[in-house]
Amino acid sequence: MTSPTAELHQLAAIGRLLTGIVHEINTPLGSIFSNNDVILRSLEMLPGLLDNPTPESLAKARRVVETCHNLAAVDKIACERIRSIIRGLKSFSRTDGSELRKVDLNQQLLDTLKLTQAEFRKRITVETGLADLPEVECYPQMLNQVFLNLLVNAGQAIVGDGKIAVRTRLEEGCVHISIADNGRGMTREQKARAFDEGFTTKPLGEGTGLGLSISREIIEKQHGGSIDFESEPGLGTTFHIRIPVRQGASHCDSERA
Repeated sequence: MTSPTAELHQLAAIGRLLTGIVHEINTPLGSIFSNNDVILRSLEMLPGLLDNPTPESLAKARRVVETCHNLAAVDKIACERIRSIIRGLKSFSRTDGSELRKVDLNQQLLDTLKLTQAEFRKRITVETGLADLPEVECYPQMLNQVFLNLLVNAGQAIVGDGKIAVRTRLEEGCVHISIADNGRGMTREQKARAFDEGFTTKPLGEGTGLGLSISREIIEKQHGGSIDFESEPGLGTTFHIRIPVRQGASHCDSERA
């Protein structure tokens, strides 16, 4: 079970993204409404073009149908965009998210990435290298929280344009997830305190200092895994998460252990 503190931190993290998420939904919605208006007006023209058909009116009718078809195709893309955002949100609100079950970990990562796109906007390029993985036995909602924490941290560490790379691979009964950014990195002092509860490098009001400490608890205590990182000032940070494919079957130690 997640602790009340962890649940509150998760809600706070999603809350910070909501403004961007609303914008991400409103943009395709605006396109759908605009296209729908054009389609309705175009369809109103068809009876007049077909009542007394001539070569010219039939040609115009075909253009009207083609326009409606093209706009409907654009609307389908917009609807798929909205559905993907909602799917990402639903993965955080599942009532069974804190229960142990087998999931597609790559899909969990992709769903979380969809939520962060509004935060990253166009300034950050996200690269993914997701290996073929077996279903992983885990607490999905808890892992989603870890992924969200690390991805938001990575985005906030990048000033201006930058890149985040998300990769997965299978390692002897464990799944290895890496999340790397080319942001400002951490100093030696910051690295030493990174997992301390209450420690944050963010400005006042932007960070609680709970994200990494909660993430460590979720990975190590709840999943028998490990979380560690490497970071250099000015070069960026890479977090490594390792969790067993089956709970209790093995323990995934850090390479630095």
